[in-house]
Amino acid sequence: MEKLNVLVVDDDKEIVESIAIFLGADGYGVYKAYNGIDALEAAAENDIHLIILDIMMPNLDGIQTLLRLRERKNIPVILLSAKSEDSDKILGLTAGADDYITKPFNPSELVARVKSQLRRYTQLGAMVKTEDVIEIDGLRVDTKSKTVTVDGEDARLTPMEYRILELLSKNRGRVFSADEIYRRCWNDDVIVSDNAVAVHIRHIREKIEINPKEPKYLKVVWGIGYKIS
Repeated sequence: MEKLNVLVVDDDKEIVESIAIFLGADGYGVYKAYNGIDALEAAAENDIHLIILDIMMPNLDGIQTLLRLRERKNIPVILLSAKSEDSDKILGLTAGADDYITKPFNPSELVARVKSQLRRYTQLGAMVKTEDVIEIDGLRVDTKSKTVTVDGEDARLTPMEYRILELLSKNRGRVFSADEIYRRCWNDDVIVSDNAVAVHIRHIREKIEINPKEPKYLKVVWGIGYKIS
């Protein structure tokens, strides 16, 4: 099996070294960067499968780094921050993050989140594959290559956006609550905020709908949840 590589980015070298030790002990290859610019270079030059990215960094902060990264790569990104307010989490998710953990953190929890993100990114192990391609009136979800097209045009979804869309597409017509989507796609029974799901739903709509305000595919069932119709 291919060795999975994680890029750890933080201007605090002690934190980087600490995370690297725990990830290395679990068999991951670890690359290190101490600012956003070096992180972008490392992601471009190496075979990176996941990035742990601090938000508060000088020059190019984590959010700006993430926005630039998303222009080229859709690998999972876990943000680190000393701030725990919902507004900061939503900002990170809006920028394209897949998960968010606040400092100080339990190293075992961080490693568990890395495993969860990588497991879902590489094989979507928690989702039963019923078919390789799902086609819904112009929307095409390829579960083997993990790609999405709409009327033949590529829709560049982040890993978390893809997971949500695949879950809904495989269960066409079924309504999923925000809580259930969170548990199934984040693999976490602790619901941080319904907003985390809502932000990703909005981004998916922006990428697959001609008019996101009048969606053709991804519908809201008010007071209940979301579905693909």
